[in-house]
Amino acid sequence: MANHKSSEKRNRQIEVRKEANKYYAKTTRNALKTLRGTTNKEEAVVLLPKITSMLDRLAKKNIIHKKKASNLKSSLVKNVNSL
Repeated sequence: MANHKSSEKRNRQIEVRKEANKYYAKTTRNALKTLRGTTNKEEAVVLLPKITSMLDRLAKKNIIHKKKASNLKSSLVKNVNSL
């Protein structure tokens, strides 16, 4: 347990940030699933920039690794181009 006020505050901050990070990561995973599941190229072309932006923001905030974001974007572009 925390023995200092500063460590108690730090624990509260960590919990709040963890919940926010989980929300953003889950939202992005759902968007990835939607894009991968679509068979309509026009719809996929519209979704791709939005999801790319989401991945870039997650990488910028260190929620996911920047190379993971890059790999996901690359695979999504291949998927959209194959439609």
